Amino acid sequence: MNVTYLLAEHGEELPLEGGNSLLTPANYDIVWSIIPLAVVVFLFAKFVIPKFQEVLDEREDRIKGGMDRAEAAQAEAKAALEKYNAQLADARAEAASIREDARKRGEQIEAEHKAKAEEEAARIIEAGNKQLSANREQVVADLRSDLGQNSINLAERLLGTELSDATKQSGTVDSFLSELDNVAPAARK
Repeated sequence: MNVTYLLAEHGEELPLEGGNSLLTPANYDIVWSIIPLAVVVFLFAKFVIPKFQEVLDEREDRIKGGMDRAEAAQAEAKAALEKYNAQLADARAEAASIREDARKRGEQIEAEHKAKAEEEAARIIEAGNKQLSANREQVVADLRSDLGQNSINLAERLLGTELSDATKQSGTVDSFLSELDNVAPAARK
């Protein structure tokens, strides 16, 4: 309050008496507010904004570089996947080819074994037929001999004489056997 009285004694105006508005500052306040603002804007524009822009540009470059690296990695991964799929398809085709070759080889081996088995069976049958034929001839010869001797014995008993002559015996046996051979085919028909 002392300042107010002091100013009033000297005839000066008291603050807010001269019609100053509370909403509009005085001219000197405007001038002294604009000067520091201009200095701050100048310093800000000269030092802060360039640094800020540099940081933003660097960050943008890092982001773009990261995106480019990500795209490159994605393209590389896609190429690797395509290569892997191609190798997988080749492996599957090769496996199918191997299976097919193995199947054909198996069929070939089976056919070879079947042919060998058929040859062996034919050989065994042939040998059996030869053995059977030899056995049959042996049996027929044995039967002819036995039958001839029995027929001579029977003829001697019937005739009451001995057929001691070998020529007579063989003639008698041969005629008897030829009659049997003729009778056997007729009986079969």
